[in-house]
Amino acid sequence: MHIGFSINETLCLLTLASGACWWLLRWHQRRQPASGRHPVGLGLAANLFAVIGLMFTCRVALADWPKVPTSSMEPTIRAGDYLLVNHLAYGPRLPFTNTALPLGEPQRGDVVVFRHPLNVSRFYVKRLIGLPGDVVRFEQGVAGVNGEAPAAERLAAGADARDADRGLWLLRETIQQRSHTIKINPFVQGRLPLNPQAPGLAGHCQAESASGWQCTVPAGHYLMLGDNRDDSEDSRVWGFLPQEQVYGKAVRVLVNFSDLSRSWTAL
Repeated sequence: MHIGFSINETLCLLTLASGACWWLLRWHQRRQPASGRHPVGLGLAANLFAVIGLMFTCRVALADWPKVPTSSMEPTIRAGDYLLVNHLAYGPRLPFTNTALPLGEPQRGDVVVFRHPLNVSRFYVKRLIGLPGDVVRFEQGVAGVNGEAPAAERLAAGADARDADRGLWLLRETIQQRSHTIKINPFVQGRLPLNPQAPGLAGHCQAESASGWQCTVPAGHYLMLGDNRDDSEDSRVWGFLPQEQVYGKAVRVLVNFSDLSRSWTAL
């Protein structure tokens, strides 16, 4: 089991430390009720207990708001977006452990936030393409599942096309009746090879060409792809995602301070 150390683990330790200071302050006040004096640092830490504890509880049990630093999920998610991550969709996960309080299961097509399987202190966001047992077919940047031929409808570039999308193809990909927009570089078209060293890929995948492969997703794992298919570090690079590393479901863009028009955009 890989245990990460991120902002949630930091908040957990701060909550425990400030809670201990709050208890010590109460103990000190009971021992010397008449003096009314106590160490200044102890009082400050005790006063922060409620604030830190509330922030920790919200981030772990309800929702989170991470910032996206890369373009790997464009056009769905843009670099600089702050996401609203719903922990109740799948169940909150306890810090310092991969134990979850199960409330639901990720579904094919969900935009999922997870701990990177090779560095669990880092959080990634990708689209879930393959569930356990699914056979995923990938051709020229487009995916199909369980005998469904990879197919996508190319979208016309509008007058308001973003600079980040110029010269690239936007396609509407449909997998098992759920649709989303992906971005493909016409000069690459999915020719990012599967990493033969990635855990699990060699035993569950067959590569037929530079841009064509097929994988059977093993039990307890998911196959994840970025919507920006030719500029994404995803399951093709680091392998299948273990179920216990799922962190939450990204449901909306809260805000992007470089583009306020993206505020409250549904994913």
